[in-house]
Amino acid sequence: MDSVLRLILRVLLIPTGVMVAATVQGLIILFGQWQIDAVAAGIRDPQDAMAFTSAVFLAGFLSVVYLFLTWAIGAIGILFAEAFAVRSWWFHIANGAVSAFLAVQIFPLFMDEPAPLEDRFYILAAGLAGGLVYWLIAGWSAGFWKTVLAPPRAPAT
Repeated sequence: MDSVLRLILRVLLIPTGVMVAATVQGLIILFGQWQIDAVAAGIRDPQDAMAFTSAVFLAGFLSVVYLFLTWAIGAIGILFAEAFAVRSWWFHIANGAVSAFLAVQIFPLFMDEPAPLEDRFYILAAGLAGGLVYWLIAGWSAGFWKTVLAPPRAPAT
């Protein structure tokens, strides 16, 4: 019964961790890379507001595509961590950074244009933050077959 409950917990925690981490990554890209807040502060007339609104929708679309690619690549590391109960925060942060970097390399292949994410600092920052947030929610207890708080078993004599 304990393993069934642990499996249900993993089924709930993993998607929650991915969604929250993707949200954090998206916010870092929108506010860091594209500086949406600075653009919004410069709006003076209604025509600028319409241009800003269309830019936000386009940025949102591009962010969703980029984040989908990032987490599709990151799923490989997540599956590895779940299969082998890898709970190291280093592993999950590195998985986030590598998947973010690879997604930027693949992004132009899907959009038929140069990557709009050219500043590698924000890409790595988004990947590192996404990996850390995922570890805080789901990665610290990876592997449904290996319990977190169980006492060590005594060796058989």
